[in-house]
Amino acid sequence: MTYHPKSDFIATMIERGFLADCTDYQGLDEALMSGCKPAYIGFDATAKSLHVGSLIQIMMLRWFQKTGHQPITLMGGGTTKVGDPSFRADERPLLGPEQIDENIAGIKKVFSAYIDYDSDAENKALMLNNAEWLDELNYLDFLRDIGRHFSVNRMLSFESVKSRLDREQSLSFLEFNYMILQAYDFLELNRRYGCVLQMGGSDQWGNIVNGIDLTRRVLDHEIYGLTSPLLTTSDGKKMGKSQDGAVWLNADMRSPYEFWQFWRNTTDADVGRFLKLYTEMPVDECDRLGALQGSEINEAKIRLANEVTTLAHGAQAAATAEATAREVFEKGGVGGDLPTLTLSVDELGDGMSIVQIIVKSGLAKSGKEAKRLIAENGAKLDDAPLTDAGMMIDAGALSSPIKLSAGKKRHALVQLG
Repeated sequence: MTYHPKSDFIATMIERGFLADCTDYQGLDEALMSGCKPAYIGFDATAKSLHVGSLIQIMMLRWFQKTGHQPITLMGGGTTKVGDPSFRADERPLLGPEQIDENIAGIKKVFSAYIDYDSDAENKALMLNNAEWLDELNYLDFLRDIGRHFSVNRMLSFESVKSRLDREQSLSFLEFNYMILQAYDFLELNRRYGCVLQMGGSDQWGNIVNGIDLTRRVLDHEIYGLTSPLLTTSDGKKMGKSQDGAVWLNADMRSPYEFWQFWRNTTDADVGRFLKLYTEMPVDECDRLGALQGSEINEAKIRLANEVTTLAHGAQAAATAEATAREVFEKGGVGGDLPTLTLSVDELGDGMSIVQIIVKSGLAKSGKEAKRLIAENGAKLDDAPLTDAGMMIDAGALSSPIKLSAGKKRHALVQLG
């Protein structure tokens, strides 16, 4: 990267590792130097929460506001009805309007922790829903006014579409329209709010370029696109997933303790990079902590977990999670903030198999997986190796809570309710 930016935002993006590509570094840099500008990122409502894979985009919006500009969070109430085909092998299941609205309500909870929507400042953030304009479109007018600006040949050349067709996987006409609708979002946001920048992951490059092209053709306005790298961990895994599924940002879908634990378990090689992307600590300090070796790197991981959890769930949740973890790992005790399974006397009856309890607690997805965990000496009961897959647990065994462990890092409490 040879460009030396003048604006705080682009300088921050480059220095902290957020930047994959930009349509015009100098043009955008100069635009940002000329006063408060709006930029947006779109989030489709395919689930009731975003997961940590979206956190890089949320942090970009946060930095955009912190450097004096106006972030726009665009909820995809309209585009979710179609589904983004970018780099997918199959068509997304279609969601109904009620489910989409419910998902948007869940997703909105996350943003207020990161972005200021309530201040009186010029750069107060906006939260919008593209259903506002997409739901009102007249199909024939849209085809005539907007569709004529799109070349099918060019749309077929985009990598996200080409990869699907090269594998001879079906791409529905509905999905093919997605990139036109997303381009139209940028046009509308520019027309209504003066939005000059769309940001997103590098898989959105084609959609972003389409929006810029459309807006220039229809309004003759100069606008820009900027993408972040698609993040994988150093061992090649997609960011946002863990052993037991997606790492959701909403506390009701992934407890603050489990969220904290996800960051505490970061691979050594990723610590410095994640500190720069997911915290606001000075870059020099991120580099210093990321370079630590041996047991010292564990304190850097705790710092990472605390900083990220504080942003997402508050300082108290981070402190409680760290205290629980120290109790569990260092003292071998039972932490009060662990994921907890509460069983009734009626449920237990004459006894429930330990295999069933491991599955119910979320430490294994199936009985087969739980049995394999026991057979491979990966399961513990109150920190002692669990070797008998046929063990039964009755109400007497739960007169005080028991702690189950899967490997060294995943734990759950089981208690009588």
